[in-house]
Amino acid sequence: MNNLVIMKDQQAVTSSLQVAETFGKEHRAVLKAIDDLKEGLAQKYADLFCEDTYIHPQNKQAYRVVYMNRDGFTLAVLGFNNTQKVLEFKLKYIEAFNQMEKEIQQPKLPTSQRELAMLALSANEETNERVDVIEKEVADLKDNQKIGADDYGYLSRRVHQRVAEVARGFGKITKEQRGKLYKDINSGIKQITGVGTRSQLREKHYPMVIEYINDWEPSTATKTVVRQMSFDLNDIA
Repeated sequence: MNNLVIMKDQQAVTSSLQVAETFGKEHRAVLKAIDDLKEGLAQKYADLFCEDTYIHPQNKQAYRVVYMNRDGFTLAVLGFNNTQKVLEFKLKYIEAFNQMEKEIQQPKLPTSQRELAMLALSANEETNERVDVIEKEVADLKDNQKIGADDYGYLSRRVHQRVAEVARGFGKITKEQRGKLYKDINSGIKQITGVGTRSQLREKHYPMVIEYINDWEPSTATKTVVRQMSFDLNDIA
């Protein structure tokens, strides 16, 4: 009577074998009572009963057994004659179901040093995972903020400085020629960051843009255009 109800797949259940033994019924009679419910229950049958097999201890053959939850059990024994003994068994089953479901709902507390250590390790891992998620969210938030006024000002100055450095290699150039150089460097910044203007740059872009400006050289096409413009000016002169 101690195993009236067991836990199977995280659910409190009993078996057709246990019901037959407890109520003094033939196992096939209990199975028939369950089978008689199938047609009426239709698709709900699977919510109440679970088909399985067991190995008979004597002949080692596999036989059918049906597991049932509280509601399945209630329906299965509904037709049993309610003698005093049967009523007592039903009450014991109800008590056993209640106790098992209570145990399932309550978290199992660690009872050994190993279980305590495993619980602490699990809690630590969960905390670390949460910290990692929070740190990533904070980093993403920071990276996607627009660059501050100071950083924007510095980037603009570096663009002007780098253009001036490169422009000296062409000798004396016009405002229009200088504009070609600005167009080239700004086009490169747009290309590596994917933004339309420098005012749309994010914090995550800052190191990459600084490195690009420091290493920037005009494209061959831009150099050719700037030199050709100088030749044209000389021809006019």
